[in-house]
Amino acid sequence: MIALTENDKKEYKNIWVVAEQLQGEIQLVTHELIGAARPLADARKSQVFVVVTGSKMAEKAETLFAYGADKVIVVDDERLLDFNDEMEAKILGRLIVKYKPEVVICGATTRGRALIPRVAVSTNCGLTADCTELGIDPENGDLLQTRPAFGGNIMATIRCSNHRPQMSTVRPRVMKAPEPDKSRKGEIIIENVISSDTDNIKKVLEVFHNLENTVNLADAQIIVSGGRGMKGPQGFALLKQLADKVGGAVGASRAAVDAGWIAYAHQVGQTGQTVQTKVYIACGISGQIQHLVGMQSSDMIIAIDKNPDTPMMQIADIAVVGDLFEIIPELIKEIPKL
Repeated sequence: MIALTENDKKEYKNIWVVAEQLQGEIQLVTHELIGAARPLADARKSQVFVVVTGSKMAEKAETLFAYGADKVIVVDDERLLDFNDEMEAKILGRLIVKYKPEVVICGATTRGRALIPRVAVSTNCGLTADCTELGIDPENGDLLQTRPAFGGNIMATIRCSNHRPQMSTVRPRVMKAPEPDKSRKGEIIIENVISSDTDNIKKVLEVFHNLENTVNLADAQIIVSGGRGMKGPQGFALLKQLADKVGGAVGASRAAVDAGWIAYAHQVGQTGQTVQTKVYIACGISGQIQHLVGMQSSDMIIAIDKNPDTPMMQIADIAVVGDLFEIIPELIKEIPKL
């Protein structure tokens, strides 16, 4: 790939967010990304565009102005009701060529991870995946993309200086969604699906939404999480009792999942889910960086451990030193009395 000249780069402007929708509902990660895009656009004296693909999405797209969007590009077609990465990648690539955004960001979700690499290849752009922080160089527009590296032992800041647009996927729940301002207005731009968007792509015959036995950690307000200190599946049965009492969900460290004590769907951390809950109760979790990356943005962290010197106990808002197998049963007894 040939690097763009400085004059070529000047043709690219504005910060784009690729919206995520599920069955016609805009997902929270979209609001988080708009909140992350707003200061980038302000630093570059440009605007925040959101690209929404789906079916009958125009009305839902209007709500995005409240979160900081200036313009929303809507591609509305019944064939976009369910996710088709090939079709959406063609649409997004075509719109990028037309509008020339400086930056494109998308959620590091299952959908985003399937979509954006295709777009990056088709548009000859660099891509940084799983970012936990974004900044921008106001002088040259280089996107400063921070992500864990070397197994989470360091945080690397990456630039893609030679090409535009610059693309990143951002971990859900590491950035807070802004409070909506319903007085904000913006512009809706309608784009249509064209024949080349559907040429030589797979056809989705049927979509199955199996919601049984799923763990919705991302939306949980309280998470009771366990690590190696839980000593086995019976320890997680105790955590489930506590979670049920407080209306929360059960999470786990990688060590507990790797030991087979609880299913992978409960794993929090760099190789699991990233959460941004109101209360995170860490029980017997030492707090290695790989786990902290996934939960350190929680509003309140409560840690229970015998060892007061672990990383988790050090960052906790409330650190309870003691035997968790004595403390947790007492908590379960006392909660109904509160």
